[in-house]
Amino acid sequence: MMDLVLNHTSDEHPWFVESRSSTDNPKRDFYIWRKGKNGLYPNNWESYFSGSVWEYDPKTDEFYMHLYAKQQPDLNWENEAMVEELYKMIRWWLAKGVDGFRFDAIAHIVKAIGLPDADNPDNLPVVQAYQLFSNLEKVHTLLKKLNEEVLFEFDIMTVGETSGLGPEQALDYVGEDRNELDMVFQFEHMYLDAASGGTGKWDIRSWTLLELKKIMSSWQTILHGKGWNANYLSNHDQPRPVSRFGDDGKYRVESAKMLGTFMQMLQGTPYIFQGEEIGMTNVSFDSIEDYRDVETLNYYEQSRLRGQPEEATMNAIRKKKPGQRPHPHAVG
Repeated sequence: MMDLVLNHTSDEHPWFVESRSSTDNPKRDFYIWRKGKNGLYPNNWESYFSGSVWEYDPKTDEFYMHLYAKQQPDLNWENEAMVEELYKMIRWWLAKGVDGFRFDAIAHIVKAIGLPDADNPDNLPVVQAYQLFSNLEKVHTLLKKLNEEVLFEFDIMTVGETSGLGPEQALDYVGEDRNELDMVFQFEHMYLDAASGGTGKWDIRSWTLLELKKIMSSWQTILHGKGWNANYLSNHDQPRPVSRFGDDGKYRVESAKMLGTFMQMLQGTPYIFQGEEIGMTNVSFDSIEDYRDVETLNYYEQSRLRGQPEEATMNAIRKKKPGQRPHPHAVG
């Protein structure tokens, strides 16, 4: 299977190089460009990686949108020529014989019409605006068309990355009569330890086993007989499950085996992030200089600008980022 990114490209991609070259370039509208508003950003949406979703480009005096890093400009799915180019690319890989795709950030390919500001009662520079670019109804229209135009000819499997939904909404993607996706990665259990109503990743709260069981049971029950679960406990954006849901000290081995057994016994397809099979734990680097992850570095910088004590920032990073350092003793 391949990881396929349909929401954005690199800012070094030939399409974007052309797009930013002039306002009348044929590929200008392959991406989302806007003029600033009242000397500020085109709107007040916050990026998943902190700061604004807009990056100013002095060459054309406009901003381009990036829901993630500024090096990842969002594609404009309102442009039919761009969509057809994506279809060609997907057909090319399918002709090579791939067995399927993980559609990265697929829930975000549609943005609210007019790109309106999000509610901002505290008059902040940027605010979370997931409701304006996550799981909008037109996403389903576009996925159905992708299946009709391209995917239906091939015997493949698809799984979509779809944050911000519950099991009832997931059935809109994976219901057997929907013809959209075979599975989705849900994030409800990933926000279990997040404060601020499940939106503040770095603002950590305590949680109970019962809360985790309720979330997982809900997904198992509601999708049973109607759709198929994609089960996982960690990925490159999330803490190691042993450190998060178990004990990474005295009972590391027992915790790793327990969590592995738990996931394998759920109905659905299990996904294992590299390192889980040997019971890897979160890394605890002493300095921000040891991290290379964009989300982490952006969070550190935003925390510094807010005046948050550095040790509090580093503690949050150590708890919420997996790191890559292997544990000296693997799980047998």
